[in-house]
Amino acid sequence: MADDLVINARVTIPAAELEFTASRASGPGGQHVNTADTRVQLRWNVVASHALGEVQRQRVMAALASRLTDGGDLLLACATHRSQRRNREEVAARLAELVRRALVPPRPRKPTRPTAASRVKRLDGKKRRSAVKRARGRPGGDE
Repeated sequence: MADDLVINARVTIPAAELEFTASRASGPGGQHVNTADTRVQLRWNVVASHALGEVQRQRVMAALASRLTDGGDLLLACATHRSQRRNREEVAARLAELVRRALVPPRPRKPTRPTAASRVKRLDGKKRRSAVKRARGRPGGDE
């Protein structure tokens, strides 16, 4: 029933690594919500995954560090739809998007230098502030 989850052209998470569990969703829905297990939780262990290379794994773990459990599991849940199938599709799409964004390498920072005008402006501000503070001193100078 389950298909492999395609992240991008190079990365595909095998269906065997994805663990879906269904439970009862909260909120309105009448008798339907009390009897149907429509909320879907997805568990994927990033640490043990064979879908990622070592560099990719480190990048995903760094990007999703706040969302990972101590064991390296990423948990996502969806209960927005009344259908378990649609919740399952949505939670899989969310996982794919999260991993896709995490795999994008950060752009290297190009060091920049302040312009001559900004340097002059900064120094003028410092001189002005210095003059204001100097004017606050006691009349008559140092005694």
